[in-house]
Amino acid sequence: MTLLRNPVLRGFAPDPSLVRVGDWYYVATSSFEWFPTIPIHRSRDLARWEYAGHVRGAVPGDSLAGVPDSGGVWAPSLSWDGERFWVVYSVVRSVGTPYFDVDTYVSTAVEVGGKWTAPRRLPSHGFDPALFHDEERLWLLNLQNDHRPGGRRFAGIMLTELDRESLGPVGDTHLLLQHERLIEGPKLVRRDGWYHLVLAEGGTGFEHGVRTARSRAVTGPYELDERPLLTSRDDPSLPLQKAGHGELVQMPDGDWVLSHLTARPLQTPDGPRCTLGRETAIQAVTWDKAGWPRLRHGDWHPAVEVDVPTPSAEPEHQHQPQPQPQLGDPDEPLGWPWSTPRGYADPSWADTTARPDWIRLTGRHGPESRWAHSLLAQRITEHRAEAEVTVEAGPHTFTQAAGLVLRYNTEAYLSLDLTWAEPEGEGQQGQQWRGGGRTVLSLVEREEFGTRQAAVVEVDASGPLTLGVTVDDGRARFWYVRQGVRTPVGPPLDFTKLSDDYGSKLRFTGAMAGIHAVDLVDAAFTADFTGFRLTCW
Repeated sequence: MTLLRNPVLRGFAPDPSLVRVGDWYYVATSSFEWFPTIPIHRSRDLARWEYAGHVRGAVPGDSLAGVPDSGGVWAPSLSWDGERFWVVYSVVRSVGTPYFDVDTYVSTAVEVGGKWTAPRRLPSHGFDPALFHDEERLWLLNLQNDHRPGGRRFAGIMLTELDRESLGPVGDTHLLLQHERLIEGPKLVRRDGWYHLVLAEGGTGFEHGVRTARSRAVTGPYELDERPLLTSRDDPSLPLQKAGHGELVQMPDGDWVLSHLTARPLQTPDGPRCTLGRETAIQAVTWDKAGWPRLRHGDWHPAVEVDVPTPSAEPEHQHQPQPQPQLGDPDEPLGWPWSTPRGYADPSWADTTARPDWIRLTGRHGPESRWAHSLLAQRITEHRAEAEVTVEAGPHTFTQAAGLVLRYNTEAYLSLDLTWAEPEGEGQQGQQWRGGGRTVLSLVEREEFGTRQAAVVEVDASGPLTLGVTVDDGRARFWYVRQGVRTPVGPPLDFTKLSDDYGSKLRFTGAMAGIHAVDLVDAAFTADFTGFRLTCW
């Protein structure tokens, strides 16, 4: 047996969709407003995972410019028809309104890290689509959204048959199930003559769960299981919270597993906060005498450690991950684990060719832009982390800045930036064109309710300067290094505000650490970065 430890994908890896192809497992996760779109990892033993590619071109035009925070690509569903992979997903352009303004797309590929077909639009009743391959028939599951005043935003689960070639609807759309508790994320599996509908239940927060229903006919009627398959909502002491959004997969030996999202909260005086976002976990599943799926360990709580069968020595079906793209690739300027918000239709702002072993960023919009912010970031995967980078730049106006950033979204970030300020003791007159001034490190804290400058430190920027941050116990402590001496900048800042659970708005992603550059006037200021390091433990 092999022991896996949950979460198996740590840090910002929500809404996992698991599929087995021969002896290999693949899992696709939501990317929301971040690129690359729909990251896919693979494993042979369910315990050790590696990046295998992503769905390149998932968003028409490779741009999500203007989409709100936590909009973009929601809940991809990955499947295999015996010859090729399919992925169906929603692009959500409105968050927190009655209208989700959803476009549902499907794409296919022979290899997950290879070329994906151009996305084709499908009926877009709501988000959380999934495909069910039932012998020669193809079915589209979806959530129904009722935007009308008095309507239910989660108004039931829909099923539509699709023509396998045209992908157009065949016959009527069927309403499979409605329930007084919020249900979404539908998946279908067939076992022993039953169609089992696997549902996300109760929303995506601490009340989340997985509930199943079943029917002898794919179009229903469906009988809802009287108890949850998975949830942690009844025990806030569990290390894995928000357990939900599941998918059942059969293993080669006939056993079953459940993939699901989860989160590891930090306890704060203001309640639990999940700075790492929602992550991917796996549970072992058995079936009771009545034919319902149950967690193997006996209750519905997610387990941290799970035994799964050790795979055979040689894989039955070999799918190799493709080489990772590198920064500077004319078709795709990002290499995993780097990500950037809202697209790279124009990759010219990130350049690795100008200076060997350095990344040159050309400044564009500010860090609260939904259109063209020059930012590269990586997922923070543990509650203790340290990031550092060496930057070389010569800002000569307060509209130019470059530095190290901890970021959740446009309304939640902490940044230590090399920028310009008036001479000490002079107010913010904005007359930098007269000459003078000084180069400073500016520590800024942005939250939903406002922005504050936590510290300003004058520095010598005549050469490279190393910036860093240490995250521990929910606090972020920034520093810089010059001539081998680490010097703190400002007070410790509250890192837990960069979480799913802070503020009044919906948040679905996770905290990232990265580099960025800003030039609000000319979009010509450049900053060079080298030696970026993110360590999580």
